[in-house]
Amino acid sequence: MKGKIKDWFKNNWFKLLAIGFLLGALGHHQYGYYQVLRWVVAGSGAYLAYLSYNLKKQVWLWIFAGVVLLFNPIIPFHFRRETWQFADIFVAIIFFIAIFKMRNDKS
Repeated sequence: MKGKIKDWFKNNWFKLLAIGFLLGALGHHQYGYYQVLRWVVAGSGAYLAYLSYNLKKQVWLWIFAGVVLLFNPIIPFHFRRETWQFADIFVAIIFFIAIFKMRNDKS
């Protein structure tokens, strides 16, 4: 059982990190937090897009490509705070669903 939990965490830690940052963004932070958020979410999304491609899960590939585009830190989108809060919650839900629906194995 301990090995299963360890493997589960190993396969999902970056999704949990992204969820934590996204939900944390609902508070008030200095701008630096949101810059780090973009790197964490875009990086996690890019990795999941890569995994999706390798696992031939086209829907997930396009979903995470969209997440990377939305949260890209190089050429950022500028929206109102309320719009970002909606996006943060929505994308956190996507990462949460991916924990259970998108597996790193080929099953």
